[in-house]
Amino acid sequence: MRTAREGAADLRLVLDAHGGALAGALQDISPDGAKLNRPGPAQTAAAGPKAAGREREYELLIEMILEGSRLHYGSPWLVRPHDPDLALLLGDQLYALGLARLAALGDLHAVAELADVISLVAEAHAASDQELADAIWEAGAVAIGWGASEAHEEAKELARARDSRAVAGLRAAARASRGS
Repeated sequence: MRTAREGAADLRLVLDAHGGALAGALQDISPDGAKLNRPGPAQTAAAGPKAAGREREYELLIEMILEGSRLHYGSPWLVRPHDPDLALLLGDQLYALGLARLAALGDLHAVAELADVISLVAEAHAASDQELADAIWEAGAVAIGWGASEAHEEAKELARARDSRAVAGLRAAARASRGS
């Protein structure tokens, strides 16, 4: 499986070619090495059977949405404008670019799943719960690559209710769906 470093490098190339404010705000990849050297949510989703034959497309569009999320919550890897208002706008632009690419693939299930991920991550950040936000991304990536299970949907409801069992439920549903 590819690493987050490889996914981020591909995203950088695409955003540079895209031009505009996104290209103008590109910087060197900046997260800690441990995160870069293992698969992230984009690589996880792309490795699933639902992405078969379109792995790179799935990886790139999820990298876009993930970087948009990072821009919204202050920890971008690549796109780092100096103006915080511009960061929010560029985050929105990356959400839109990623979701448009996904819609073009015709995967309406994944569009709905990513909409849930975006809203649940926003709720987790509003509650200052990074562990929950990470679990939401992990489980959402698996649901996109392998399909959502009833346990996954139940765990998302726990997250919406801010139930303390949400993190464990999301992670367990992801493991079960992947068969690991």
